Amino acid sequence: MKKIIILAFFFATTITSYSQSLGYRDLGVLFSQNDENGSARFTSMSGAFGALGGDASSMSINPAGIAVLKNSVFTGTFNSRNTDITSNYYGSLLTTQNTFFNLSHAGGVLVFDNVYKSEWSKFAIGFNYRVTKDFTDSFISQGNSGVATFRDFPIDSNIPTIDYNLSDEQQFSNNYNGEISEFNIAFSSVYQKRLYVGVGLNFFELIYGQQTLLTEYNSDINGNRLDVDLYQENITAGNGFSANLGFIYKAHPNFRFGMAYQTPTWYAEILQDTNFNQDSDIDIGETTFYQENQQYTEYNDWQYISYSLKTPSKLTASAAFIFGKKGLISIDYINKGYQNIKLSNGTFNSENQFFQNELRNTHSYNIGTEWRLNRLSVRGGYKFEQSPDKLALDSDNLKGYSLGAGYNFGSFKLDLSYSDNNKTSPYNFYPNFNLIPANLSIDNRTVTASVTLNL
Repeated sequence: MKKIIILAFFFATTITSYSQSLGYRDLGVLFSQNDENGSARFTSMSGAFGALGGDASSMSINPAGIAVLKNSVFTGTFNSRNTDITSNYYGSLLTTQNTFFNLSHAGGVLVFDNVYKSEWSKFAIGFNYRVTKDFTDSFISQGNSGVATFRDFPIDSNIPTIDYNLSDEQQFSNNYNGEISEFNIAFSSVYQKRLYVGVGLNFFELIYGQQTLLTEYNSDINGNRLDVDLYQENITAGNGFSANLGFIYKAHPNFRFGMAYQTPTWYAEILQDTNFNQDSDIDIGETTFYQENQQYTEYNDWQYISYSLKTPSKLTASAAFIFGKKGLISIDYINKGYQNIKLSNGTFNSENQFFQNELRNTHSYNIGTEWRLNRLSVRGGYKFEQSPDKLALDSDNLKGYSLGAGYNFGSFKLDLSYSDNNKTSPYNFYPNFNLIPANLSIDNRTVTASVTLNL
């Protein structure tokens, strides 16, 4: 199966001739994914906070969790991500290394005790910003497939024209930028000191860009050379909305469980500027041909496209085991129906059929633990995220671990975490040719630092 992936990590198939840039199928999957950024405490436990709560980041999973906090707090978070992408294209290995810095999260929760006699003893209001999906990354592939796909020089005056049918090498560079940022507003309350209920509103801003350059070096039997550059670019922006609601029930002082549901995210209008036509069978961008001392460039007009997108809903079931003030273990199970992605406000029959037939419900889980030694806390976590592709290999699933520690100074807390996740997947930049795609090995390592003020 022909699959495309980018660090963020995603895949899809494409059907056009020279569509090395991501098509609507790819973007539908990409815009539905989540990096699970948050506070350093949150990331050090792999985001397993569905039944745990007690952190501003937890409202993006289960809004009921903010009422677990005993006092008002504010948290700010920075992270540094190092990504290695190793491409194997026809036996040629090439590794691209990147480092990025981000204000990945900022949030606060105001906690109020009910001064009146009521079974609702406490309520909380939370505000949270986070980078939901960080697109920024790049990689380079190079090698020789043995197949020349650009074989003619458009202004060749020879009779007959020269057939550059010998492949010398291909190079492909891919650059991504942008992010999906999310702003959450959550409300939570506690009933009879056992049942925590909450509701949240989520507002998304999408900014995405991709620039690709495919270069072929071809020749003929007489040694004549033809070099070709194909440049494609896509700039996309939009705004979305979703809601989530959930509960946490304290069944025992040492055990609590929770459930949360997040609606699909609706992007009413996504605007796309691109120099290649995704609806055309000849999906060419800006193409430059170099032959001896001659150069010729073909340009496509930029297209301004508008469409709508509905991403999948998400269901999270959680459990947490609390060992007094000594420590805890928390588990989240997440189910997400990628086959329910839908594009609209345009002609997207084949794309929507692809989502329904080729994608699936994914099963993912996060496990986290924390142990306290007076003011010092040590933490760890593990996560597994299933690939949405029905035919995915085991290595296409995202697997990662996390470690962290925090110190409580009283009026404020300092937390640090380290996380590492990896996966592999092919990237096919010749989707309509029977060629082996580049095999990508992707490793993300992220260091996160947070400061939490107790208000």
